[in-house]
Amino acid sequence: MSDAASETKEVLYEVADHIATITLNAPERMNTISGPMLNDLARLLTEANEDRNVRVVILTGKGRAFCAGLDLRKERDGNGLSAASSPTTINLRNTPPTVLHAMDKPTICAVNGGAAGYGMDTALGCDIRIMAESAKLAAAFVKRGVVPESGGTWLLPRMLGWAKASELIFTGRTLGARECLEWGLANEVVPDAELMSRATAIAREIAANAPLAVQASKRMMRMGLNENFQNHVHHVYLQLLPLFKTEDMAEGMKAFMEKRAPKFEGR
Repeated sequence: MSDAASETKEVLYEVADHIATITLNAPERMNTISGPMLNDLARLLTEANEDRNVRVVILTGKGRAFCAGLDLRKERDGNGLSAASSPTTINLRNTPPTVLHAMDKPTICAVNGGAAGYGMDTALGCDIRIMAESAKLAAAFVKRGVVPESGGTWLLPRMLGWAKASELIFTGRTLGARECLEWGLANEVVPDAELMSRATAIAREIAANAPLAVQASKRMMRMGLNENFQNHVHHVYLQLLPLFKTEDMAEGMKAFMEKRAPKFEGR
């Protein structure tokens, strides 16, 4: 059920069946990012990551767009991305891309429509992307005279390799959902009407697994991006030791021997 104390007018928050669904809720402006929305999204992502009852997070948008980038009107009014920063600095520690990258809980972006600029980077920051047939990723940064300011220059070379990332970023091209699937930027493309049901089905599949093991696996994958093999194997072993002592590991082994579905409690 929805947590009324957590959600705001521009960002909705709901938890059910160990799945937190966070919805950008400014369809009248295609969910473009304002300063308040930015802060609310980061806060709710953090809340979901810290909630022991949450095992998976789905991020989506309301209306015909996922997020069409920064709200330039809000920027002109002084209520945009720079609203919480000084004239010479910007606090990036608690912005959605930084929070997304640091999250231990798996994240699924249900891309319901256009994701441009900041919206594209936010979608790419999630672990899994399910795209509606009508959805698009628009790397329009250089067409606006800026760089991918929210993670794209770090994410895309790792996702696509240097050549394809260069092609996408330097041309500022827009990719349709099927093109995103071909490029490896989308896990699946589904009919628009089936987007949330499919994203939820994947989330439930993840949530049925031992949450501490899932989160540890994500943590190890993230660390492995910047480690050599020897250091990584050492860190994986250190992560494995406390998992041996969990009730969930005992339950997983017992369920396997008894040929039944395990019931994990996250401890």
